[in-house]
Amino acid sequence: MKRFAPFVALLGVLCFFAVPLWAASNPAPKAKDGEVPSAGLELAKTATQITGVAISPLLGVSAIGCYDWWRASTPAEKAALPWFANPLVWVCGFLLVGASAAKDAFGAATPPGWKKPLDVLETVENKVSGLVATGAVIPVLVSAASKVMAARGTPTAGLDLHLGNLAMVHLGAMDFSWLLTLLMVPLAIAVHVVVWIASHAINVLILLSPWGAVDAALKGARTALLGTLTALAFIDPVVGATLSVVIVVLAYFLSGWAFRLTTFGTVFCWDFFTARRRRFQLLADGNKVFLGRKLDGVPLRTYGRLHQAADGALTFKFRPWLVLKQREIAVPREGIVVGRGVFYSEVLGHNTATDKIETLLLLPPRYLGHEELFARTYHISGTCEVGLRKAWSWLKEALGFGRKSAVATA
Repeated sequence: MKRFAPFVALLGVLCFFAVPLWAASNPAPKAKDGEVPSAGLELAKTATQITGVAISPLLGVSAIGCYDWWRASTPAEKAALPWFANPLVWVCGFLLVGASAAKDAFGAATPPGWKKPLDVLETVENKVSGLVATGAVIPVLVSAASKVMAARGTPTAGLDLHLGNLAMVHLGAMDFSWLLTLLMVPLAIAVHVVVWIASHAINVLILLSPWGAVDAALKGARTALLGTLTALAFIDPVVGATLSVVIVVLAYFLSGWAFRLTTFGTVFCWDFFTARRRRFQLLADGNKVFLGRKLDGVPLRTYGRLHQAADGALTFKFRPWLVLKQREIAVPREGIVVGRGVFYSEVLGHNTATDKIETLLLLPPRYLGHEELFARTYHISGTCEVGLRKAWSWLKEALGFGRKSAVATA
């Protein structure tokens, strides 16, 4: 049954979109001025908003808040808007988005690594805005949609069922929007989290990329997707919700890869901002590392602990999704060496499949300055320089600023 669980979860997520798509596709009478929109179209619009906010939380929340504020025509309507529709909130959001865009635009012309601290800051911002959207924005959007559905009717079995029609059994005055909200909020949050994790992976890729041009291309692709989704939602909510289905399905199948990348980015940012390397103490065994390549079917960037047996054999122990049953695999020792980097270090090893020296393990930034001790702890032959540190050493030697050679004395 376990192997069918992911598909059952995907089916439940798709049902969140299938109902509004089916309902909105049914012909409905034209809405009069001031009349509440149909339940199917409202739910389709909400589903699209949830997907858009998940793609870029800060930009999505700011855009929705600005649009709601612009649509409110009277001071009373503006006062009744949610907190993110306050001009102070969405103006600050747009300013931060603009600053991020400027950073990527100018970063394409800067040397590799110069804008990494700002990339780390943006990654933290994306995490914070994603959490805020999950807990304080998505429930508000779903609650508003639930009230519309309760007032207008829910699409069930092809019938436009109005709560007012139940007045004959003395239920007409009852408000069932809270029940709809209670049922819809968990599924809406699940959809948001799945899409957000896939989108947040772009921030981590930017964090890992040494080239500003690649960063700008990744950010541009995500912004273009969000713009397309927004434009289609304005043209036709059904088409916008259909694109949302495609995005959710793709995000679902990328969730494992994106989750590992997000975990790596989270550890990276935490170590960077807290200067973890200054207070980090290496353990005698069981230190936390990431896999640097696929090993025995275990994917890249899996988070776990490196253990060493009495005979020197290395074992990597991990929990899938960080919470499932612990597993372990053997780590080959052939040709391993610790590589010292600028932002994070790694362990290199010989890959028998490609007959090349490749990254075997990724060490979080907390290991910076502790590479020699790490090598001695796990009986690794030595260290070397990798990445930007290696390029900088080569440049110094090429320009004649390297270590002076010893002069022989008579």
